[in-house]
Amino acid sequence: MRRREFLKTSAVAGAALTLNFQGLGAALANHTIAVESTPDMVAVMGGEPEVMLDRALQELGGIERFVKKGQKIVIKPNIGWDRAPELAGNTNPKLVQALVKKCLDAGASKVIVFDHTCDEWRKCYVTSGIEEAVKAAGGVIVPGNDEKYYKEVALPKGVSLKSTQIHEALLEADAWINVPVLKNHGGAKLTCAMKNYMGIVWDRRYFHQNDLQQCIADVCTWDKKPVLNIVDAYRIMHQNGPQGKSAADVATLKSLIASPNIVAIDTAALGLFNQVKQLDMEAVGHIGKGEELKLGTTNLDQVNIKRIRI
Repeated sequence: MRRREFLKTSAVAGAALTLNFQGLGAALANHTIAVESTPDMVAVMGGEPEVMLDRALQELGGIERFVKKGQKIVIKPNIGWDRAPELAGNTNPKLVQALVKKCLDAGASKVIVFDHTCDEWRKCYVTSGIEEAVKAAGGVIVPGNDEKYYKEVALPKGVSLKSTQIHEALLEADAWINVPVLKNHGGAKLTCAMKNYMGIVWDRRYFHQNDLQQCIADVCTWDKKPVLNIVDAYRIMHQNGPQGKSAADVATLKSLIASPNIVAIDTAALGLFNQVKQLDMEAVGHIGKGEELKLGTTNLDQVNIKRIRI
């Protein structure tokens, strides 16, 4: 595709670039809304990925709140598809690179990045730009393409999913950070922080064959939860997900949301997505099922959100 054609088709979000934070609670004024305490969630709009990450972490108390010296950290982005960054099939490599560097600067002994990809893993890692980004920041990228990397864990709180095999990198890590890209998904309807767990397990067929929405919520009951969820909404895929077909499927929102509360962040991300294309909460059933499993709240009025426009 020629550059002129790409710019034309990616302008689908033109009207949406008057974006506000509707769906994230109270409407955003022209400036940051002050809060007295450390917020539960930070929503940033208008900057480059690394700039928005820096501001979000600053407001949440710094990366040191989530990453301690000497810890082995796993960062789990979406790298599932053999797609270039402009097509929004994977997490933005600039965001991943900045986060790896921040973890190492905070004293992490090692930062590992992986995904159980859908397309051939080597192509996904290279085409997404994430392998190069991770290595440039000093991190280590490992494969997730073989069952030998996965070990069985129990999910006693699960409804449909009572156990699953999870990648050894996560089992051995001291902490992990969940970094999904926000996009449309044919089966789950929306893929974000909760859905991103499907890249840490081996047998995804079981999910699709046994109530996908419930299984997504169930796997999130695993007791080793991410210390932080960071939603990449710099570009979002608003249709034909999860891999997309062309730049016409992409809207550029230049947004990022960060929170430890996985249900709340997916609720907020759905509100952001809905400014481009409407999707009912009921359709994204795993969010409500996650609330039923006491993984977080869908009531954003109960969440202390700081909203920032750069």
